Amino acid sequence: MANYYSDHPEIGFYLNHPLMARIVELKEKGFADAKEYADAPVDFEDAIENYKRILDITGDVAANIIEPNSESVDLEGPHLENGRMIYASKTFENLDATRKAGLHGVSMPRRYGGLNLPNAVFSMLSEVIAAADAGFQNIWSLQSCIDTLYEFGSEEQREKYIPRVCAGETMSMDLTEPDAGSDLQRVMLKATYDEKEDCWRLNGVKRFITNGDSDIHLVLARSEEGTKDGRGLSMFIYDKRQGGVNVRHIEHKLGIHGSPTCELTYKNAKAELCGSTRMGLIKYVMALMNGARLGIAAQSVGVEQEAYNEGLKYAKERQQFGQKIIEFPAVYDMLARMKAKLDAGRSLLYQTACYVDVYKALEDIQRDRKLEAEERQELKKFQRLADAFTPLAKGMNSEYANQNAYDAISIHGGSGFIMEYKSQRLFRDARIFSIYEGTTQLQVVAAIRYITNGTYLGIMKEMLEQEVSDEMKPLKKRIEGMVAQYEAALNYVKEAQNQELQDFLARRLYDMTGDIIMSLLIIGDATKAPELFGKSAQVYVRMAEEDVMGKAIYVRHFTAEELPSFRAKEEEAGEQAEA
Repeated sequence: MANYYSDHPEIGFYLNHPLMARIVELKEKGFADAKEYADAPVDFEDAIENYKRILDITGDVAANIIEPNSESVDLEGPHLENGRMIYASKTFENLDATRKAGLHGVSMPRRYGGLNLPNAVFSMLSEVIAAADAGFQNIWSLQSCIDTLYEFGSEEQREKYIPRVCAGETMSMDLTEPDAGSDLQRVMLKATYDEKEDCWRLNGVKRFITNGDSDIHLVLARSEEGTKDGRGLSMFIYDKRQGGVNVRHIEHKLGIHGSPTCELTYKNAKAELCGSTRMGLIKYVMALMNGARLGIAAQSVGVEQEAYNEGLKYAKERQQFGQKIIEFPAVYDMLARMKAKLDAGRSLLYQTACYVDVYKALEDIQRDRKLEAEERQELKKFQRLADAFTPLAKGMNSEYANQNAYDAISIHGGSGFIMEYKSQRLFRDARIFSIYEGTTQLQVVAAIRYITNGTYLGIMKEMLEQEVSDEMKPLKKRIEGMVAQYEAALNYVKEAQNQELQDFLARRLYDMTGDIIMSLLIIGDATKAPELFGKSAQVYVRMAEEDVMGKAIYVRHFTAEELPSFRAKEEEAGEQAEA
């Protein structure tokens, strides 16, 4: 029987990540839960075995329930009835299966009914479910919104809402509006305090809300009258049981059809303040978005894997000119690149997730006691690493998912354009990954300060000091050459002291950064498990070298004087279009 976890040993490899022992130690807080909860681990080995069991259950559900339902869900999609969103019929089956398997509230402490899983394992679960159906992964993974409520809500709110999510109730984050997409400072949904009822009331419209008719919503709203920027925004909890919110429209999308994207109308809806006023965008949404971006990175890796699987399966079966097409260099080169992107992207995902786990666990401990000086330094270090790596993990993997899905169609040839083949659905689903929760361009904006201040360059040089196997040493030498080219290109941009030039070249610097860091990660993985990653390391480093060297030449030969020619062409094209 198929299993989306055990069929891919590359996923389980990251349970042996060097940081995992520290993560478990911090997350389990001395394994104190073992005295009270039968399912709590008693030591590190027990925790890892527990993670494997949960992953195996998820892999089974994904392969044998969610994936077989995916085509039906894609065709049916959700629909609207009397102001309510109704899932596709098979989506209800998927939700029922994940609830019965105990796959909700997975990151929450056991005292609320959760599984207390680290982010790295949650990302593995997300990857596995996304490979089966990326649209359903959206619905299921939004349970991670509860992390924000746990982090910033009151204990009363935790006790009220977290057990419900652990029991399988759904969540959404209601951020964007018709006039406030990426620019959330423009959010105008109004929050007013009702002194008579001792509650907040929400009025306005939210648009493009994933799983918008969920049970529990986190809502960004303007609580400070007369303000127009982020300082007037607060975070609220809306409970569907209270009423006051209707679905006005469900978007008809290119892909992820099973995931309902709703336009909501709030009419005097009763809500609770989460945390403090004025901190909604400045603090709480930033935490929410970073978690969501890591979730999209995991979703992307899942689709990268499934696209590769589909391309490989077809190439092994399809014959042309008297031989299987997998024997053609043009095809096996494409497949090798798909696998290399998948393996390197997955390594980046779990490196990032482990960084997040360490600092989040320390923040949680800090709620109970004062951290020691060494712990405070550890928290600061890993928070900085997580902040730097998250935009890379989201941006690079979402682009790779698009590329792998595109290549899967190419391998299928004309059949890939036929709706009966899965590759077309993967292609449609993947397209949103580099758009929602911050476009790739916004990931570049988030990463550029770590590029220009030398954070990534320092990380690269530290990673180059790590020992690799003899088989990987020639690749390491090539990466050293890439780093030198990267540093020269970076210095060129910094020395120009021209902000517009830096902004124009930022995407190329970002891509080079991702290429090099993933090259270093994959040779490290191939050193430990050559049978899993040796081929991908060979392919990826050469592919990265091709990209880095080309972009380095472009950057170092581009001058600020050339910028007007790009703008002039755009203006000329616009004038012609108007004419």
